[in-house]
Amino acid sequence: MPDQVTIAKKRVLVTGAGGFIGSHLCGKLKILGAEIHGISRAERPKVTNDMTWWTSSLQEEDEVHGLLKSIKPDIVYHLSSCVSGSRDPAIVLPIFRSNLVSTVTLLTALEKIGCERVVLAGSMEEPDSSQTDLSSISPYAASKWASSIYGRLFHTLYDLPVVILHVFMVYGPGQMDLKKLVPYVTLSFLRNEAPKLSSGSRQVDWIYIDDVVEGLIFSAQATGISGHTLDIGSGVLTSVRRIVEELRGLTRTSARPDFKALDDRPFENVRTADVKSSFKLLGWRSQVNVQEGLRRTVSWYHEQLSKGERT
Repeated sequence: MPDQVTIAKKRVLVTGAGGFIGSHLCGKLKILGAEIHGISRAERPKVTNDMTWWTSSLQEEDEVHGLLKSIKPDIVYHLSSCVSGSRDPAIVLPIFRSNLVSTVTLLTALEKIGCERVVLAGSMEEPDSSQTDLSSISPYAASKWASSIYGRLFHTLYDLPVVILHVFMVYGPGQMDLKKLVPYVTLSFLRNEAPKLSSGSRQVDWIYIDDVVEGLIFSAQATGISGHTLDIGSGVLTSVRRIVEELRGLTRTSARPDFKALDDRPFENVRTADVKSSFKLLGWRSQVNVQEGLRRTVSWYHEQLSKGERT
């Protein structure tokens, strides 16, 4: 097990704290005794649930510098991101501003303020660092890849303690983005509706939310990993079709998925997480297999729908 420092009593800043991963991470940080500061684009009460909220898009240099000067974080998790698999040229600039501009603005401010660790959430959609072929790419992948390049630049040139995590296909309870496969298909089946899908042939490395949160915690605590890029995934590929069939069995629906109702996206990236390196450097590996993760997820959505029916 690599050496670790404790996260208890550390002042931790989480961008995108109101999102799927961010909200789960903040819940874990609270249990561990951290002082939590969350950034959200939407206005929130200043203090809720033992954490302090700040409002920012992270795109204005003076605003971000002032915010960080007020917080003085020990650890920063940069999770804020506009996530889209679309190839539509209309999303290029919004994703560029939301993902890349915010990352560079945040890193620039942190270089002046200083901190103990910066964890950048990268993506499995990024080309592998050893890859020069850019065929597997999208506006989202390009923005995350460029953000990772800047993260490495700030570590190498300015000695900022950056760690980059390639987070693979995360799913689990509380994910309400219906553009994502698991919530969309699960809720469709629970309502006995047929989800409209592509061919389902894509192979994906799926990772349960609790495992992702543990990986994020380990990445802030492990020593000697600044400058490293690590994968947070299961190391196992499972096709979209298999995930859909698992969900169909768990929901016990009579509805049948409508495969090939939608076109497959061009240039889909197929990658498996390098779990050996993650375990070597973090002492972390995923614990929840996809069958158990989907079972827990379906149970949560079923409970939420039941609550809605009772109110």
